[in-house]
Amino acid sequence: MGNTRGGEHRPAVRRVTVVGTGLIGTSVALALRSRDVDVTLSDPDGASLRLACDLGAGRPLEESADPSEVPADVAVIAAPPAVIPSALRRAQDRGLAHVYTDVASVKASVLAEAERLGCDMATFVPGHPMGGREKHGPGAARADLFLGRSWALCPTDKADAQAVAMVVEIARMCGADPVVLDARAHDRAVALVSHAPHVASSAVAARLVAGDGTALGLAGQGVRDVTRVAGGDPAMWTEILTHNAAPVAEVLHAMAVDLAATADVLRALAARAPDVRAEELEPVRDLLERGRSGHGRIPGKHGTVRRPEYTVIPVVIPDEPGALGRLFAAAAEAGVNIEDVRIEHTPGLPLGVAQLHVLPAAVDTLSEALDARGWSVHPGL
Repeated sequence: MGNTRGGEHRPAVRRVTVVGTGLIGTSVALALRSRDVDVTLSDPDGASLRLACDLGAGRPLEESADPSEVPADVAVIAAPPAVIPSALRRAQDRGLAHVYTDVASVKASVLAEAERLGCDMATFVPGHPMGGREKHGPGAARADLFLGRSWALCPTDKADAQAVAMVVEIARMCGADPVVLDARAHDRAVALVSHAPHVASSAVAARLVAGDGTALGLAGQGVRDVTRVAGGDPAMWTEILTHNAAPVAEVLHAMAVDLAATADVLRALAARAPDVRAEELEPVRDLLERGRSGHGRIPGKHGTVRRPEYTVIPVVIPDEPGALGRLFAAAAEAGVNIEDVRIEHTPGLPLGVAQLHVLPAAVDTLSEALDARGWSVHPGL
């Protein structure tokens, strides 16, 4: 695995065709249009295509024209994993572009089927932008969806170096950080950081189906954070999991072992409470400690490991337009950089709490500056 940085020559990408105008395809198109790339769009769903065009993502590809006369620099195949190999073969047969890539979240099965269909692997550079939303369709697309995110590239040893360079440039133009790795290594990695977590999120959310109104009324930010991605399209995720079944199953099995062990301990303790020895809680404590350690390893902004020394300053903010902007402006005037922010809304009240993550050395400066400007600041909580 390696990031593609350095002062190497960056090829010019002037014309791109995006095949598929869902969330990812339209977001890619919007990002490229913001860089003045000429983008043409294609999708069998006419309504999706029209909406993407109305959003400014590009203009419709003239399906009746001969694209081989003026092929695009790059064609981005933004379709489900099972569709990509055949869509790629059709695009290559038409001469749609000089270089081809895709955006599917699984790579090994797509590559194997593309080779079986006789696709030109020299001009195909499989890709996977690590950005998405629980919403889908062109209406949810954003030009900044990939900003600061990793963009995996999994070229085979048959891929032309210039083709790889072109797709690297596509990722950079979308604001992403291109990373080259083997297809199977990619699938194992996303099983760990994306696919299995989605299933785990769904498992938590599925428990809420049987929850009564009282329980659901107590739902706070914690359960919202854990279940956010469970709002994704079940049909799409079923296909993704099918194409990456073995690596995902391995991660889920390890999760299940941890959860089952914890459940067994808690069930045994419940039968004997309050007569419980501290050492009997060790399996539970061990899981929680490993969870905290794993959370600390998730890269933060700029790809660096999250810095545990950040201090959180809670600030009460009114739920009204411009409030967060005024808070950020006050921090800027104080010369303090807000490293991260989370907002906890207060049900039934027109206010919330902004949790500002700052370096410890900046806590007093920011707290005093915000307090002087009338903000309700609660450092130390």
